[in-house]
Amino acid sequence: MTLRLRSISLLWKILFSTSVAITALLAAMGWILQEQLVRSATMSLEEEAQSSFRAYESLSNARADELAAVTRVLSQTPQVRAAFGTGDRNTIQDAASEAWDRISRPGALLMVADPAGAPIASLGDARSEGLFNMSFVPAAVKRFPSQARGFILASGRLYQIVATPVYVASGQGEALLNVLVAGIAVDAELARELKASTGGSEFVYLAHGHVAASTLNSAALKQIEREGLPQGSQIRLAGAKYYQFPSPLADIEGRPIGELRILRPFDAAEKHISELRSQLVALWSGAMLAGLALTYWLARRLLKPVGELDRAAGEIGKGNYDLQVPVSSGDEIGRLAGTFNSMCASIRQAREELIRQERIATIGRLSTSIIHDLRNPLAAIYGGAEILVDTELSPEQVRRLANNIYRASRRVQNLLQELADVTEGRSHAREVCRLRDVVVAAFEPLATAAQTHRVSLRLEVPEDVELPLDRSPMERVFQNLIANAIEAMPDGGDVSIHAVREESAVLVSVEDTGPGIPAAVAPQLFQPFVSAGKKNGMGLGLALSRKTVLSHGGDLWTEHAQTGAKFVMKLPV
Repeated sequence: MTLRLRSISLLWKILFSTSVAITALLAAMGWILQEQLVRSATMSLEEEAQSSFRAYESLSNARADELAAVTRVLSQTPQVRAAFGTGDRNTIQDAASEAWDRISRPGALLMVADPAGAPIASLGDARSEGLFNMSFVPAAVKRFPSQARGFILASGRLYQIVATPVYVASGQGEALLNVLVAGIAVDAELARELKASTGGSEFVYLAHGHVAASTLNSAALKQIEREGLPQGSQIRLAGAKYYQFPSPLADIEGRPIGELRILRPFDAAEKHISELRSQLVALWSGAMLAGLALTYWLARRLLKPVGELDRAAGEIGKGNYDLQVPVSSGDEIGRLAGTFNSMCASIRQAREELIRQERIATIGRLSTSIIHDLRNPLAAIYGGAEILVDTELSPEQVRRLANNIYRASRRVQNLLQELADVTEGRSHAREVCRLRDVVVAAFEPLATAAQTHRVSLRLEVPEDVELPLDRSPMERVFQNLIANAIEAMPDGGDVSIHAVREESAVLVSVEDTGPGIPAAVAPQLFQPFVSAGKKNGMGLGLALSRKTVLSHGGDLWTEHAQTGAKFVMKLPV
């Protein structure tokens, strides 16, 4: 997963991070705006509910004032006062009825009681409902001569009433004769009138937990009957959401008798919020697409020189130091491109100087290696020639010295020819050779050195293993491997050469019991001029040996051994 993320281009990383940032930012802004709108809508509904309450108060006070005015007129009418002064129930009933019929309205009631609360007469709804429970009158008397106002519950109906005193003259001034109680029913018609005057607010009158009057539909009323009306500022009834504003209803004594709930529906606000949400989604989508398109365009413009630098760096990695990156701006990217061009020029100059120095060093190393390889045969030629010149020898001795000089000169010729063949990539015609004979021929010049260092050779190469080989270079390969093993074991040891025939190749292993290959040298062992701990040579032997084996279609490598070094050679049949 980490590698996949690392392989994603910088352009897509910028687009991904930008899209995440834009999405988070717009989502946060949309959420804040929506919350602000919901809060604003709630506050608006709260203000509307309070406005509805003020309209209710105004209408309720107007109705109470109307009742107060009616009863005040009745209490001050001479005929009514005279009838009340008789104390006769029928006379009082007739006089109050005659006056009430002229000023009453539907749904209203009028009751007459003595100061103790005993009923005397009832008119309007009071007569049909049989409302003769006047226990509230003593509480109203305490507020006289001012009129007393409040709500009462009678026969399951809620009424708004006004109690007015009726005074008569006496020897000690005015005396309280009777109490007039006028009221009007709080019903669905009153609730609908309130709803019409408040622009659609729902009204619910509750009396002792039961609905006395309401503008709600039947489904909401059934839910209230089952569960009651919920508390809280926001409620849900019959699937509709409302903002609720409660107001208590008090009786004559100021005690709560019920409650008015003003409900303001959320329908319009939720519709507006839904429309705004749709607009926000459309705006968010448009802003996302525009932001991503703009980001892509800007990122392409910004990353174009970065891409050119990346391609140029790839060419530098391939060795093309002549590349120049165009400088198209003066900003950081432009300055980076200029610095890159300067770096390429510096690398090119340093590389040329390094190549020149390396060539000089290579010539020196190669000369030293050639001198090392030619010193022994040339010494044999020089010594033999000197003996021939300075000493009288027998024919047999002359023939032996001439033979030695001939072999040494052939060895010099072969060394020079092999060096030319390897450096120029030439190869000789191959002949089928027995592998064991090639190994034995390679060991013969080293036999004296092996005997001097007490190094024994164990040869495990079958006689029947035959291969098409360029014999002289292959002898040089085995000679180089055996010479390295002998040099690595100055105190003696064993060299084992083992060959195994496979289907299409022969695996040959050359293993010694020496100290092994140093860890610092192992990775570059087959590179030219790599050597460690050797007294002679410049590190070309293994590089040329592997090149010879590769030219035969095989390979040469090292393997881990318990003791010493182990070289494995694969030669095709």
